[in-house]
Amino acid sequence: MKRALIIGGGGFAGGYLIRELTAAGYEVHATCLPEEEICGDCAVYSLDIGDVSAIEGLLARVMPDVVFHLAAQSSVAVSWKKPALTAQVNVVGAVNVLEAVRLSQRPDTRLLLIGSGEEYGFIPKDACPLSEEEKLRPGNIYAATKVCQEMIGQIYSRSYGMDIVMTRSFNHTGPGQSPTFVVSEICRQIAAAEQPGAPAELLIGNTDAKRDFTDVRDVVRAYRLLAEKGVSGRVYNVGRGSAAAIGQILETALSMSQVQITVIRDPKRLRASDIPIIEPDVSLIFADTGWSAKISIEETVRDTLEWWREKLRRG
Repeated sequence: MKRALIIGGGGFAGGYLIRELTAAGYEVHATCLPEEEICGDCAVYSLDIGDVSAIEGLLARVMPDVVFHLAAQSSVAVSWKKPALTAQVNVVGAVNVLEAVRLSQRPDTRLLLIGSGEEYGFIPKDACPLSEEEKLRPGNIYAATKVCQEMIGQIYSRSYGMDIVMTRSFNHTGPGQSPTFVVSEICRQIAAAEQPGAPAELLIGNTDAKRDFTDVRDVVRAYRLLAEKGVSGRVYNVGRGSAAAIGQILETALSMSQVQITVIRDPKRLRASDIPIIEPDVSLIFADTGWSAKISIEETVRDTLEWWREKLRRG
């Protein structure tokens, strides 16, 4: 039985990855912050990735075959407000993980570093779909930290012969995601508007931006397959392979609403810099692992809306 360690298991994707790996027969160990909880069939540890000695101690205890590094400050909006925190978590934290694995008793451990489609940044109009060979032009603080993580990961892979696979994961969403992210926030507002006596309004920012939205359940399946079949040293796009406008997501969600809702454009929800379209070429991950997205956007929105309805019903 393979042993997996998920660093950042208390986050949104972490819980889904725990279930994916457990179902595939892995022995799963996962870390979280003190204020987080993990529900799943796994061993749980509290870990601060700012403490490299703590990471080293955990690796010596668990001796994993594969490490999934999910811990990150993953909100673009938050990165504009807290750039230093974003850099500390996403860059320094990643270096600490890389060093701990390099110096561990099992330097052959496979490490999956999770990056972002935001790394492509300000792309030429004719560049989509984006291949992994496309030049990176990060357009926000979060994206810049993920480019830095990837570059350092590649250096460790080449210089120390470490078994590292990297991703540029595009927008993933689904039930249980924080309303900091647009699909979850749209569904939250609709579920709230359906409550008795609530104003039937929905505030939204830029609806023209086009993003590749993939269900988190598909994304964690990609992570498992990359851990099993990905080529060491490679970077893989992880996404549906087709972009949808925020307005399209909004219309899909509104069509499932139980009440008539008024949409209000809110300037406060506009980002300091918003890239018009990001859409990946996902042929490389398909060629190496056979992975492709299976869950439709409509199913993702429906499940997310139902999750919020249930959450609000429970209070």
